[in-house]
Amino acid sequence: MLLSSLRTTIFCGCRSAGKEFQRNGRSPQLRQWLVKRNQSAITVETGAPSIPSAATVPNAATNRIVGRWLIGCSGLVVGAVVLGGVTRLTESGLSMVDWHLVREMKPPRTEAEWEVEFSKYQQFPEFKILNHDMTLTEFKFIFYMEWGHRMWGRLVGLAYVLPTIYFWRKGYFTRSMKGKVLGLCGFVFFQGLLGWYMVKSGLEEKPESHDIPRVSQYRLSAHLGSALLLYTASLWTGLTLLLPAHKLAETKRLMQLRRFAKGTGGLVFLTALSGAFVAGLDAGLVYNSFPKMADKWIPDDLLAFSPVLKNFFENPTTVQFDHRVLAISSLAAITGLYLFSRRMMLPRRAKIAIGLLAAMAYTQVALGVSTLLLYVPTPLAATHQSGSVALLSLAIWVLAELRKVPK
Repeated sequence: MLLSSLRTTIFCGCRSAGKEFQRNGRSPQLRQWLVKRNQSAITVETGAPSIPSAATVPNAATNRIVGRWLIGCSGLVVGAVVLGGVTRLTESGLSMVDWHLVREMKPPRTEAEWEVEFSKYQQFPEFKILNHDMTLTEFKFIFYMEWGHRMWGRLVGLAYVLPTIYFWRKGYFTRSMKGKVLGLCGFVFFQGLLGWYMVKSGLEEKPESHDIPRVSQYRLSAHLGSALLLYTASLWTGLTLLLPAHKLAETKRLMQLRRFAKGTGGLVFLTALSGAFVAGLDAGLVYNSFPKMADKWIPDDLLAFSPVLKNFFENPTTVQFDHRVLAISSLAAITGLYLFSRRMMLPRRAKIAIGLLAAMAYTQVALGVSTLLLYVPTPLAATHQSGSVALLSLAIWVLAELRKVPK
C-alpha cells in the first residue's frame, strides 16, 4: 500500500513538473536535449540513417573542374581553326580525297602506299588543272598538312566526349549543364561532317568553270562559322563557371554598356565570318592597296555580277570591300566601347578586359592591312586569322565580366 502511494505521488509530480516546464520554459537547455533525444529515438525506430549526408554534387569545386575542362576544349578548337587556316593558305585541303573515321588515322608508311595515295589525288581537278607537275615529295607535304588538321579534329572530339562521360557519371553536371554539354558534343560531330562536306565541293568536276579548283566559299564559311560557334559556346560556359559574377548596381549606363558590348561582340563575330569568304575566293589577292581600292573609294566592279545579291558572296571585289567595312566598323565600335567604359566605375578585371580588347582590335587591323599590302604571305595571313579568334575571345571575356548576377 505504501509503495503504491509513493509511486503514484512521484508520477503525478513528474507530470506536473513537465507541464510547468512546458508552460514557463525556464530551462531551454533541457528542452533542447529532450527534443534531440526524441528525434534520435524516432530515427532509430524508423531505421533512418543517423550519419550526416555527403557534400552535394555538383558544387563550387566541381564547377571549377568543369570550367577548366571547357576552357581547355575551347583552346583545342582554336588550334583546329588556326591549323585549318594554314591548310587553306598552303592549298593542302584537297590532298586527301577520302574520308574514313578510323582507317585514315594511319598515314601511308611505305613508298607503295604513298604512290597509291598520290594516284588517287591525280584523278581529281586540283592535280589536273593546278598541280599537274607536282612531285611525290611535294604531295607528301600537302597530305601531311591535311592529315594533321583531320587528326586534330579527332583530338577535339575525344577531348569533349570522354570527359563528358566521366563527369556525367560522377554527377558533376547540373540539369541545365547536361543539356549544354550534350549540345557541344553533338556540335563537334556536326563540325566533322561539315568539314568533309566542304572538301567534297573542291573535288567535283566543273567543266563550265575556268577557275582554279577550290572548295565552295559557302561551305567554307559554314565550316568556320560552326567552329567559331563551338568555340564561343565553350569559352563562355567555361568563363561563367570560373569567374564569379560582379555585383554591379543595375544603372541605366551599365545596361547601355552591356547592350553596346553585345552588339560589338556580334560585329566582331560577323567580321571573322566574312574572312572565310575572303579566303574562299582568294579575295585578298585583288586590290592590294589601302585605304583606297585602285585609287578609288568604291571600285568600278563592286556590283559587276547579276543579280546584285550574288556580288556579296561570289564577287571577290565585293567580298573584300565588305570585309574592310566590317573591320573598320568593328574597330570603331570597340573604340567607342572603350571610351564609354572609361567614364564608369567598373571592377578592375572588367577594365582590363576592355583595354585588351581595344589593343587587340588595333593590332588586328594592322595585321590585316599588312597582309593585304604584302600580297597575302602565308605566315602573316595565318597570324591575321589567329588574331580574329583572339579578338573574339576578348569580346567574350568582356561580356562575361559584364553579365548579370544570377538570381
